[in-house]
Amino acid sequence: MLKKFLILCLSLVTVFIMAACSDDTNTADGKEDDTLKIGISLPSATHGWMGALIDSAEKQAKALKDSDGIEYVMTNAADPNKQANDVDDLIAQGVDVIVMLPIESAALSPVGQKIKDAGIPLVIVDRELENDAATVVVKGDNEGIGINAGKYFVEKLNGKGKVVEISGPPSSVTEQRGSGFKEAMESAEGMEIIASQSGDFSTEKSLEVMQNILQAHPQIDAVFTQDDGMALGVLQAIKEANRTDIQFVTGAGGGKAVFEDIKADGLMKATFLYSPTMVEDAVKIAADIAKGNEPKESMVVKEATQVTKENVDEYYDPESKF
Repeated sequence: MLKKFLILCLSLVTVFIMAACSDDTNTADGKEDDTLKIGISLPSATHGWMGALIDSAEKQAKALKDSDGIEYVMTNAADPNKQANDVDDLIAQGVDVIVMLPIESAALSPVGQKIKDAGIPLVIVDRELENDAATVVVKGDNEGIGINAGKYFVEKLNGKGKVVEISGPPSSVTEQRGSGFKEAMESAEGMEIIASQSGDFSTEKSLEVMQNILQAHPQIDAVFTQDDGMALGVLQAIKEANRTDIQFVTGAGGGKAVFEDIKADGLMKATFLYSPTMVEDAVKIAADIAKGNEPKESMVVKEATQVTKENVDEYYDPESKF
């Protein structure tokens, strides 16, 4: 009888120990049940705009952690393969929502679908996917940037001129800005795009590309660049080549150095706003979704405001990191 009693006691102790271990394992394996976590997958800071966007994302994520206790994991990738692996890790961690700025639209579209298939809401920033995996898209008015720039070129060149386009890497941003620009340029028969090459949203690459274009074309009236960082490389190439035929250069983004050239009445005459702070909206939306709220809209588009010498003082911030 005593033997049976001891066996029963040992059995109960074993059950309690296993239950305790199970509780410890659940806590150690991941976040607690009531702790929300946002995964943020961004490209590396290869240029000023992206660096400012990364800073804005982390600033907003930290603010939400302090105010609402929402945890976050941020990753940065230099190429699509690394970004795909980063997203796999975020899915494995069981994050509640993912914010992603795809390095390339086509390459990251299957990754977006994987997120959707895992049942995780996805907030896309800046560059759209080629499928419907995104729950919400937050972007600037890329087509509007191109259209507004094209109209500016037609007006300033009186409907006749030889124009160079410096575009970005393969993405929805590049395609939309380029198509909008061409659409507006077609309104005047005398407008001709004599060269269009990618500067990869890089100042250094755009300098190199523009040097080659300048050698190949003795007459250029104006240059449309799809990014302020690329515009700086173009300006440097023109200056080094001592070219006086080029009447103006335009950009996109709203970078401090570009604003300063506009203010100084330099060769940079206009840019079109595409603020990196748009990612703050994306992180806020992700936090709201994580809390169980339905997003108010599936597409958030920031206006492509034209900035010239007439209104540059309204937007210039000497303390800006971008």
